[in-house]
Amino acid sequence: QVQVVESGGGLVQAGGSLRLSCAASGRAVSTYDMGWFRQAPGKAREFVASVSWSGGDTFYGDSVKGRFTISRDDAKNTVNLQMDSLKPEDTAVYYCAADTSSYFSGSIYPDNSPLHYQYWGQGTQVTVSS
Repeated sequence: QVQVVESGGGLVQAGGSLRLSCAASGRAVSTYDMGWFRQAPGKAREFVASVSWSGGDTFYGDSVKGRFTISRDDAKNTVNLQMDSLKPEDTAVYYCAADTSSYFSGSIYPDNSPLHYQYWGQGTQVTVSS
């Protein structure tokens, strides 16, 4: 069983920045595809960003391109989401997710699909005030 734990959420004013961090147990995160999703009240879960286990591929949702950056810190075994130029519409619970199978056999689901990931964190609240 892989445990995924997010940290770093909070309250920030519009235009500000926050950095989320995600730790995953089990193997090194360099062997996992890692993704961030978010869900605002009354809305569906939305893809935010992902990084492949090889580190060579990063993907972003259209609403965060140019403002958010996903990165992996292999020394700390974490994946980070740097969020800049935050907007009130970025307010949501942010979830980190891990895919442990692509390293061995790939996945039929694309990286921006929740179905690509088997393990999820409990989420961390991000609130952006106007």
